[in-house]
Amino acid sequence: MMEHRNALIVDMELTQATGRAEREAGLLLLRRLPASARRRTVAGDKGYDTREFVAGCGVIRFTPYVAPNTANRRSAIDGRTTRHAGHLMSQCIRKRIEEPFGWRKTIAGGRELRYIGLRRNRAWFLVGGAVYNVIRLAALDAQLT
Repeated sequence: MMEHRNALIVDMELTQATGRAEREAGLLLLRRLPASARRRTVAGDKGYDTREFVAGCGVIRFTPYVAPNTANRRSAIDGRTTRHAGHLMSQCIRKRIEEPFGWRKTIAGGRELRYIGLRRNRAWFLVGGAVYNVIRLAALDAQLT
């Protein structure tokens, strides 16, 4: 999970690869965030356009700004969501989440897992995310000076 303004990683989770793991982890990450009185938004690609994810977002007071997946089916989000200017802006910015993954694969040696077992790989994954944030913070600080 990334915040949009500065492209910093807010939270991350390593899971077993299944067809639903990414969406389930997304809802888990959203639930970990502190409660807010305001309704918040979350951006995602077409893989998040499912009834379960959209309904789960509604329960925890998030508006899902996901890309509509209309390939041979009806999208789980409706025109009330996609007509907002924030939806288009979120779809443009959400692509920046790929930058930490690209950095991890090319610079941090994350093309494949290093250890046996989910716990060790999860720890390695989280440390890599923290290092990315430190590098990103240094770049943001350099922009200010």
